Amino acid sequence: MSEPLLTGETALVTGAASGIGRGIARALAAEGARLALSDIDPARGGAVAAELGAAFLPADLSRPEAAAALFEAAVATLGRVSLFAHSASPRRLETQTVLAVTEAEWDAMVTTNLRAGFVLGQAAGRHMIAERLRGRMLFVTSLHAETPRNLPHYAAAKAGETMLMKELARALGPHGIRVNAIAPGAIPGGGFAADVAALERMIPLGRTGTPEDIAQMAVALLSERFGAYVTGTTVAVDGGLALFNWISPPA
Repeated sequence: MSEPLLTGETALVTGAASGIGRGIARALAAEGARLALSDIDPARGGAVAAELGAAFLPADLSRPEAAAALFEAAVATLGRVSLFAHSASPRRLETQTVLAVTEAEWDAMVTTNLRAGFVLGQAAGRHMIAERLRGRMLFVTSLHAETPRNLPHYAAAKAGETMLMKELARALGPHGIRVNAIAPGAIPGGGFAADVAALERMIPLGRTGTPEDIAQMAVALLSERFGAYVTGTTVAVDGGLALFNWISPPA
């Protein structure tokens, strides 16, 4: 049997209490990484951490000061951070159209996704350079980053996060540090709320996705065995949903 892909790595995962973040945390642990997990929900986040033998660092990333404190706590807990995955995001509802979303909802979404992503990514990059780590980062973005699909606060935050990923990849590549993103398709649970049956008629592979679908690609991108020459890119893990014209009804 081959050695686990991430033996010796230390990882900070945000949004790890449920859904995609929890799936990524479980997959990284299964591949040998030592983890610090963060989430706004201490009960569920603590339970996932206990399951995986990980440290749990509660953080409300909608508060501007929380991200910097979280990274400091992760370094203090793990000693170093060689992997960083940013999956934290507030829940969203299909009713939050551009004319209905509130300023408070906008601020919480953008702060949690984009501002926290910037602060954590910058801190991780500086740390990895100082520690001479061939580190890797992963941002969980969205198909909403590329095409208007309602949820303007979410779409804007994810579009900004996509460009942040590219800027980090360009700046950190000369140091051997890779930065990528995954754009999930329809993954029921967490912040997702839609008509699953209608969605499945739009998806070429005929089903919605699971957190495990995303997590396996996360492992590939964060590993050197499979992702060593990949940086600055977004991988859509969506069963082909992005091929569907969102405006036109399904045939």
